[in-house]
Amino acid sequence: MAEKLILLVEDREDHALLIRRGLRKGPPIELLRVVTSGEEAIEYLGGTGPYSDRNEFPLPAVVLLDLDLPGISGFDVLRWIRKQTELKSLWVVVITCSELEQNASLASILGANSFIVKPRDLDSLIQMVETSLPYWLGSKALRMEPQRQF
Repeated sequence: MAEKLILLVEDREDHALLIRRGLRKGPPIELLRVVTSGEEAIEYLGGTGPYSDRNEFPLPAVVLLDLDLPGISGFDVLRWIRKQTELKSLWVVVITCSELEQNASLASILGANSFIVKPRDLDSLIQMVETSLPYWLGSKALRMEPQRQF
């Protein structure tokens, strides 16, 4: 697992751009990879298809996962992640526009480490990413014993 690699699973280009901007303002990260669908996320994390070279596509330390994705939903990606033995300790942060309580509950049941509702305005989204990054990339001990942020 690359200590400071973040995999962003986000189908909206504008949201991905703003999250990238917020990440630049926080502590340095080695790399941000972006995939735009649930299928791509599973291929990347599974090391299959175009992502089979782990030197080029290492496992991330954190996955930022949107729920509303084309094809395979974010919930289905989360279910898949938690069934993979080698990904059990992977830190997964659900980042979504949905404020539905049942989405937060289901994400928790499925094993998300955090659930964050994306702010509606651009500056707040950038600030949210900037201030959350140290928590997401916290120590190995934090990732081994996740604390839920709901």
